Amino acid sequence: MANPALMKPLNVSPELAAVVGKGPMPRGQVVKKLWEYIKKNGLQDQENKRNINADENLKKVFGGKATVNMFEMTKLVSKHLS
Repeated sequence: MANPALMKPLNVSPELAAVVGKGPMPRGQVVKKLWEYIKKNGLQDQENKRNINADENLKKVFGGKATVNMFEMTKLVSKHLS
């Protein structure tokens, strides 16, 4: 069964909306769109696939960090959902 928390539409911050589009949207959809953006822009680190190399838009979401790992990314993205 799907996790109801993943289905609930959440408000998306302006910083995150620049990457995934305007909300509200469920967390699962946000993560899916985030990965589409990362792949489309070639931001996944080639040597360590768990790391994401942020472009200017993602740096705003990642609190200014240039590189974050997948686990950290989830935590940072959560701050932009309400």
